This record gives sequence, structure tokens and C-alpha cells, in this order.
Amino acid sequence: MDALAAGVAILERSVSYALGSLALVTPPLLVRPTPCSRWDLRDLLHHLSDSMAALQEAASLGSVSATPPPDADAVIPETRARAVRLLGAWANGPCAPTVRVATASRAAPLTALPTAPLTAPVIAGAGAIEVAAHGWDVAQACGARRPIPDDLADELLDLAVILIRPPDRAGRFSHALPVASDAAAGERLLAFLGRVS
Repeated sequence: MDALAAGVAILERSVSYALGSLALVTPPLLVRPTPCSRWDLRDLLHHLSDSMAALQEAASLGSVSATPPPDADAVIPETRARAVRLLGAWANGPCAPTVRVATASRAAPLTALPTAPLTAPVIAGAGAIEVAAHGWDVAQACGARRPIPDDLADELLDLAVILIRPPDRAGRFSHALPVASDAAAGERLLAFLGRVS
């Protein structure tokens, strides 16, 4: 499997996992706290929706720029719809082997990486980490235990240790947390991302 096909495959698996968490969200839950200390569930969905829109642009347009966030009243269905559109965009293959990321863009999963252009496989991998981690955050906010599947988490952890360097953590990720050596892959990934599972 080439790098692009592998990147698309892991992004698809991350989005599928996140969609399972998004199915748990109802309007009364939007005020609940999330593992992202600055955000309630509504804020997290806005962020996740925006990240998925950026990843869709990366595949569809070969660049990422600013787009308006979803309407506050439509954040639940719009986040789900953006997840589906994101899957479609990458399943059809990115339009270019590299993606330009505007330095002023709001592309959350991409801004932790070096300035553009970035390869499509790197974008897909960074997006997969972002989407899966926030899928877990959504489930936690909904009071559900939905561990990231170990096979997916193991691959994401391999990517995360390459893509998330110490300078990238400021304002984006908490410090990595200690975890038992025999912990499941999902727990090790969450600990690396600064989350307690």
C-alpha cells in the first residue's frame, strides 16, 4: 500500500470512529464539559466541524483557507454532515499530491505542522489523529465509554510520535502523561496526547 492510500485508509477509520461518537450527541448534552478544558461539547463540535472542513478542502481543492463555522443551532447535524463529506473527498483521492496551507487559515490539525506545502499523506495522517482524538472527547462528554480501537490507536500513535514534536504542544496538546507499559494502544495514544483515559 502506498503512503497516500495508507493515509486515506487511516483517516477513513478515524472518521468512522468519530461518527459513532457523534451519534451519541443530543442538544441537551451540548453544555457538558469535555476533556478539552476550554471547551464545552458545543465548542468542541464547532472545532471538530471546522477541522473536518479544512481536511475536506485539502483533498478537494489542494489548499486550506478560512471558511465560516457552522450555524450554532445546526452544529450537531452539520458536524455529522462534514464527517461524511470528508470521507467522500478523500475516498475520491486528493486533487494534488501536496496541499497548500495558508498561514492565516483555521486548519487546526494542520497548523501544528511546518508551513505548506505538505504532502497529502501527512495531511491525512494529521487529520486522522485530530478526528479520532476528538471523537473520543465527544464520547467522554456524552458519558459513554468508547475506546479508540487498538489497531487504529496503534497506527495513530506511530504517526503522532512523528508529527507532534515538543514545540507543537503549546496551545494544542497537553504534555504527554505516564502510562503503564502494558496499557492498551488506545490508552497509550490518549496519554501521548495528554488525555487521561
